[in-house]
Amino acid sequence: MKAQGLLLVLSGPSGAGKGTICQMLREKLPDLAYSVSVTTRQARNGEVDGVNYFFKSVEEVKQMIAEGELLEYAEVYGNYYGTPRSYVMELLNQGKDVILEIDIQGAMQIKKRFPDGVFVFIVPPSLDELCSRIYKRGTDSEDVIKRRLASATGELAYANEYDYIVVNDVAQKATSKVLTIMEAERYRAARTYFIINEICHAAHKEREI
Repeated sequence: MKAQGLLLVLSGPSGAGKGTICQMLREKLPDLAYSVSVTTRQARNGEVDGVNYFFKSVEEVKQMIAEGELLEYAEVYGNYYGTPRSYVMELLNQGKDVILEIDIQGAMQIKKRFPDGVFVFIVPPSLDELCSRIYKRGTDSEDVIKRRLASATGELAYANEYDYIVVNDVAQKATSKVLTIMEAERYRAARTYFIINEICHAAHKEREI
């Protein structure tokens, strides 16, 4: 019997650096699968169905929601986005680890539907550092930045809902911590108890011989 892969869920406040950590993990673990999301928005030039997204109609996604086929979903500016359960479970059952970089609301939905996931909360070393990172991006207006910073305090309150908290002071160090978490989770008794069954079964067969 092969152990099921890990579903690694990374989230945290905007500017915490979860995207950078996710990219570093994928570079260090080439076999780490990245979940492809479902969306109802139109495909952009160069996007491929099943690679960038699974492109669906609004009716199709609503049916998926009604039938519990999405681990999480959200409606953003009139379009639906979600994580397909069957796609993720197929990868996990093949023994592949799957990573999801997702917002806190999505992570909480997944935790209800798949509590066996490994939930890691990425936080900045301080709110001052978070502020600095968001400003350095140079991609958001002043109003958007203020809203992101205002929501960060509220988002931090969700930290106790996660299995692990990783402070991202230096991205390489934070990535190493996540790798350590993944290694430890692979040996959790609940994930590997089938080994005991195999040992006992083998011993029983030897006694019969």
